[in-house]
Amino acid sequence: MSASSEQLWRESLLIAKNASRYGTEAFVSFAQDDEEAEERRRLVEGVLFSHRFILTYQAALCGITIFRKFHAIATYQPPNLPLINKLQPNNQTTLLVLLLLTLNLFYATYHIPLPLRANAFIWSDRAALLFVANLPWLYLLGAKNQPLKPLTGYSYEQLNFLHRRLGEWLCVLAVVHTVGMLLVWYRFFMPVGTSLWRYLAHPVVWPGVVAFACYELLYFTSLARFRQWAYEVFLASHVALQAGGLGFVYLHFWSSRPYVLVSLGVFLVDRAVFRLQVKSHSVRAELKVMEDGQTLLVSADWPLVPRWGSWWSSVLGADTGKGWRPMEHVFITVPALAARHVVQAHPFTIASAAPEPGQEHAWFNLIIRAYDGFTRDLLEYARYHSSTTVRLDGPYGSSHALEMLRASDVAVLVIGGSGIAVAYPLLWTLLHAPHYTAKGSKRRQLGLIWIVHEASHLAWIGHERLDELKAMGVNVCVPAPTSKAGRPDVRSLTRSMISDLEGKIPVSDPGIEVVVSGPDGMNRVVRNTCASLAWEGKNIDVAVEKYGW
Repeated sequence: MSASSEQLWRESLLIAKNASRYGTEAFVSFAQDDEEAEERRRLVEGVLFSHRFILTYQAALCGITIFRKFHAIATYQPPNLPLINKLQPNNQTTLLVLLLLTLNLFYATYHIPLPLRANAFIWSDRAALLFVANLPWLYLLGAKNQPLKPLTGYSYEQLNFLHRRLGEWLCVLAVVHTVGMLLVWYRFFMPVGTSLWRYLAHPVVWPGVVAFACYELLYFTSLARFRQWAYEVFLASHVALQAGGLGFVYLHFWSSRPYVLVSLGVFLVDRAVFRLQVKSHSVRAELKVMEDGQTLLVSADWPLVPRWGSWWSSVLGADTGKGWRPMEHVFITVPALAARHVVQAHPFTIASAAPEPGQEHAWFNLIIRAYDGFTRDLLEYARYHSSTTVRLDGPYGSSHALEMLRASDVAVLVIGGSGIAVAYPLLWTLLHAPHYTAKGSKRRQLGLIWIVHEASHLAWIGHERLDELKAMGVNVCVPAPTSKAGRPDVRSLTRSMISDLEGKIPVSDPGIEVVVSGPDGMNRVVRNTCASLAWEGKNIDVAVEKYGW
């Protein structure tokens, strides 16, 4: 290196040192009117960038270190809203909904001129455009058969919360559009003598009024309290109001028609093609009232039809005549009950083990707890009839929880009541996996906590099956029935089960996976127990299996 080059490097490093301390002003004056300024500047900027960039390494390490803290916060489920006692989702779900809302608010307000009152038609029209732009997504998220499952790995019931929140947002947009157009009438049409009735009766306006009524009624009949009070009315109105709303939006304005046609296509393909043709299967089922007198066992069996081996079959799916997978559910229709039940379909998780590869016959069970409406009618029918024809629509569901448990070192299932229909097929599949039964293989530790209201509920799967699970290595915990001992301390039971199983794993940081299926209160307790364990540093995940959240 020549003396001049060495001097250049020394001066550049000195300037870089000063620049890293005082900023780029330290070398600006030095670089002026100097023939070697460009070389010095390049060296100094490179060193200065490195000094600043290396700070991000510390931030990255901190992010990795506290990842489980973020995971714990995302898993946590806040308590119900006061006064209205509305169930809240976990923080991760809330964040996703807020992101969707933020995106919609951006498109609803961007470049809207002010003041709003003077520009009522513009923001009202924007709200209407955003409404119809969301329509295909609303119907897609509500469809039982949808392309989003292959893309995301989540089935319709796991995306249902987005369907509901998007539907609520569309109702807000409909109100905004309606209020805006009423302001247009008030400012421009009423002063020239146009009455409100004449304005609403205009051929462009009245279909919008009817569509508004359809979607607002759709919202109110979809509320949880209404579904619990009159589920059959909810089912019928949901289909009728969806179809009616689409038709009147189509008539309302020409710019909505492409979105309406796409939504109608999703609706018809899901209902008419998949659910009535591709995924429908009728069987003769045996009906048995269980010992408690309030639970029904629906059983059937049939020879299995080989599944299609093409990629097309994985998209279309197959009916239950070709089998099912653990944790999948079906919608059942029992025409013999009454005329109104011919068009009703009700979801139930398949309680029997899924057929194994190569199996030629399927044994199918549903555990149905009687409440009101359809389940009560079916229970009363079963008291006088030992069998009936049942139409099965399905199977539906996601393998997310199963894959999660397969990847675990410790797998715990916390079940309430008829949630055993979720747990038993999962445990059966895990216990009969080739790597689990192989000699010398590292077995995962399995645990089952089953909380029942009455001791007679154990007959839903039978004591012999519980004994079989214990014999195969499952740590089974069945607390005293809640009707006698009250609600157990689910938090302590879950922590104790995880601690016991964790101690049997020769791994310093075992992967712990928890699946919970039961009442909303129990689900929340288990979810938050897992969140607290994640906060403490445990490598733990939880999945809640229910319809919606």
